[in-house]
This record gives sequence, structure tokens and C-alpha cells, in this order.
Amino acid sequence: MIGAAVLGLGVIAAPATGGAQEPDRPPFQAWLAAVREEALTRGIRPEIVTQALGDVQEPLPVVIERDRSQAETVLPLETYVNRRLSRRTIANGRQMFARHQAVLADIEAEYGVPARIIVAIWGIESNFGRFSGVRPTVAALATLAWDPRRATFFRGELFDALEILNRGDIEYGRMKGSWAGAMGQPQFMPSSYLRYAADHDGDGRRDIWTSTPDVFASIANYLKGHGWTPDQRWGREVSIGADAAQRIADGVGRRDGTCQATRNMSVGLPLAEWTRLGVRAQNGSPLPTAAVTASLVSGASRHFLVYGNYDALLGYNCAHAYALSVALLGDRLGPATGASASTRPRAAAAAPPPTAAGRRRHRRPRTAARTAPRRVAVGQAARAKR
Repeated sequence: MIGAAVLGLGVIAAPATGGAQEPDRPPFQAWLAAVREEALTRGIRPEIVTQALGDVQEPLPVVIERDRSQAETVLPLETYVNRRLSRRTIANGRQMFARHQAVLADIEAEYGVPARIIVAIWGIESNFGRFSGVRPTVAALATLAWDPRRATFFRGELFDALEILNRGDIEYGRMKGSWAGAMGQPQFMPSSYLRYAADHDGDGRRDIWTSTPDVFASIANYLKGHGWTPDQRWGREVSIGADAAQRIADGVGRRDGTCQATRNMSVGLPLAEWTRLGVRAQNGSPLPTAAVTASLVSGASRHFLVYGNYDALLGYNCAHAYALSVALLGDRLGPATGASASTRPRAAAAAPPPTAAGRRRHRRPRTAARTAPRRVAVGQAARAKR
């Protein structure tokens, strides 16, 4: 396997959590009483505290179970990507890309993030808005904040969820999402909502649950906030022969990083250096001569040189299987635009031109003023697990 010879990358593995003795924790209701008091000191209105926390009587066993039973199997990158990029998903994505062409064009112009990448994230996170979770967000976060495994992280997310209710962005009964507290169609954690959610339809709410324009603008704002550069592509699939794989294994180091995926990729090198090492385009032709720095990500049999925008995708969910699924799905939904168009991979099929039916202009988004502190398939909930 060339992938293993190169850098040994491209698998999804969740560590086992069983066997370790858990630290002591207070009774749930005593702990919750302290949370209520702190929420009031943070300026959460008493009626919001009563409504949201008064409905939480005990930790949710299913949430603890899900947190403790993260998959221990090792799934090859290629397998995950192939499952995600099914014919049905690609067809649905092209349909949605065409249906929402007008508002997507507005948002791409506003944020510099390609519409096809926005739709790809939307598709992978919530099946193009069809399912975004049914767990009550406050109860799920309270359960995980009481549980000692990641108490500090989830406690902060719990207070951010209360702040969202306090601001009136959504009613308590509609605040639902994944078991880990990821919310709405883009699967934002509450802290990400407060920082990146956008009101693109101009109704005064940043509604990532039911407003498709707000969902699109929020995804774009998140990527922009994590360094997405307009008119640059995410990367490309490449071909690596056995000799080149050995040279790379012997002479190219790994990146440092704050999550496993950023440590499971090579340091960045100029394209010219990758060419010297023997890396070729997927079809066997020479790599472009552009002055671009790229890192290598490898599975068991597929290899990718990724550029700066790929880091923005890892910022959404730091897993190569996720980021590559988004990138490759996006390549299949529509043609590359701007300066990146000439270097688009030949293997990616372009969608037919979208129709202009149903065009409607939307007001530009208003993003949140506050700067607050993502299963692989559940967006930012994956962050809560790392």
C-alpha cells in the first residue's frame, strides 16, 4: 500500500474510553442548581433559565452512551469517501445547487466561498437540510457538561446555548440538534453559532434551523472566518508511484497541529518540490507550475495535495475523511470559478448549468457582533469528541 509507505494516513479511528475510573461528580440536581445561579450572574434572563433548565430533570442516558461508544473500528479513508459520494448524494447535491443558485450566488459574492463547497457541507452535515437532529440541545449539553470527560468544554457550550435563547434567536422548543449539542442544518456548536451565524434573509434572526439563506451564509461565514481565500482551490488528487512514495517517506516530515488530522499530513512544500519528488497529477501529467505550497494527505490508495483552503475545511471538522468528502463532493456539484478554474481536476464531473427559475434576491447578511470562544458526519460535534 503506497499510502502506508508514504505517511501512514487516512483512517478514522476513535479511541476507546472504557476501563478508566471516572472521577467523582456531584449529584445532577445539585450541579444543575449551581449552573442556574451562574447563568443568572451571566445575564441570562430568569424566565429563560427557568424554562430551559427547569425542563432538565436528569442526565440523558442515551447521550452518555453515545459519548462512550464512539466507533473503535478503523475505517479507511477511501471507504468513507466512497460512501459519502454516492450517486444519490451527488444527484441531490446538483439538484439543490441548481434550486438555490440565486441566493448562493449572492453569498459567494459576499464571502468569497464557492457555492458548491457550501452545498457540499450542507449535504454532508444534514442531508441537504433533511435531518439535523432531534435531541433537545440544552438537555444534551447539560448532560455532557455534568459528565467529567469534557466538562469544561461542554459547560461553556451550555452557557452559549442559553445565551442564544436569551437573545431570542430561536424558541426553546425548537432548539434541537445532535446528541453532542451540534445545532441546525450546518451542525454548529453554540459557540460557533454566536460567532458565525448570519441573518441573510433579513428577518432579524440567525435561523440555522429552517432558513436556507441563513444556513448558507452561516457556513460561508464560518469558512471565511477560518481562512478561506477566494478564487483558490482546496487542492487536487494526485498520483504517486512506488519510487516517489519511498522518497517522500524518507525525506518529508509531518505537520504539527492541534488535532490528529493536522498531524496526519505532511509539511507544506512548493508544487515544484512535489514534482521533483515524483508526484504527478491524477491523470499522470505534470503538476501545475503555480507558486503554491501544498501538503500531502494519503489514504491506502488515494493521495491528495491540499492547499491553504483545505485547512478551513479541517477547521469545520478536523478529519481528513470529512474534509476530502466535502471537497470532492463540491468538485462534482459545479465548475470551479475565478483563478482556480484552470487547475480543476479532470476527474470531477461538472453539473449542468443551473436554471434561473425561482430567482429571488435576498438582503445581505448581518453577522453576530460578539466574538465568542465538529460521529465525523456530524459537523462540529466532532470537535467535542477530540
